[in-house]
Amino acid sequence: MLATTSRWFHRIIMEESVWKFACLRDLQVPDPRHVAFKWIKLYASAFDGSHSFTFRQREKHIDWMRIGAFFLDSPVALLTEKLICPSEIPKEEKIEKMLESSGSCVLTNMKTGIWIADLQLVRCPVCDLNTCDGTMQTLDARHIELFLSEGYQNGSWDYEMIGSHDSKKHADGASGGIFDIAHLNDSSNSEIFDLKSWVGKPNDWQPKVMITLHAVAVNTNLQENEENLRTQFGKTTLSHKLDYRFFPLSEAGLNVKYHAMRAGADGEVVSIRISQQLL
Repeated sequence: MLATTSRWFHRIIMEESVWKFACLRDLQVPDPRHVAFKWIKLYASAFDGSHSFTFRQREKHIDWMRIGAFFLDSPVALLTEKLICPSEIPKEEKIEKMLESSGSCVLTNMKTGIWIADLQLVRCPVCDLNTCDGTMQTLDARHIELFLSEGYQNGSWDYEMIGSHDSKKHADGASGGIFDIAHLNDSSNSEIFDLKSWVGKPNDWQPKVMITLHAVAVNTNLQENEENLRTQFGKTTLSHKLDYRFFPLSEAGLNVKYHAMRAGADGEVVSIRISQQLL
């Protein structure tokens, strides 16, 4: 609006440095040095209210909340359902084996730079019934350039499942995290692994999120019995937060799926989803 008032304002407001400054300031991330698109377009795609389900699978989408942005310095990331700092990272091990043994996997060829993370609530993907109450939570992260890329816009890039894992043991919460391997032991990440400091009390079923410069994590406490689910939270709507109807039972297990989108068949990973659903 300011740019339309005069030619002078238009020239100043349209400067790339202005939008670069605004983008890095509002996302609170460092300068990635090189980007493939103009900063004004990157800013718009980050703050126009769109998310990955805006473009596809709208019929499955229920609600979402923005977590924030983090930065990948290295092309290697740790994806995990258990927010426990691993003593060591397995090398040259198949993803399915890693998921079975530790509930985590290592993903290479990640696109470095700024990544934006959202928490999504979507319908059960197993059936097509609108009356189905089955839901799952998804930690959804994407490179800042994704929505502007031609391969994403024309649908030639899509998600593929890179691994899944059934956790049938008792769990207090449904968690997920993405970490830059090069910064896994940074002091800032110790806050994420200190779950008691941010996941909320056991009877707090609102999802909690934690983001640092090089990592992002989510956790939703699982409730104890079906009666509570029906009587207290069956039709809860949180107007100022996420309209969250995941609320799984702690006695049941979780199915965890890891999806990745690549920029072409052998391209870099440009988006990740960690989804959790009640078994």
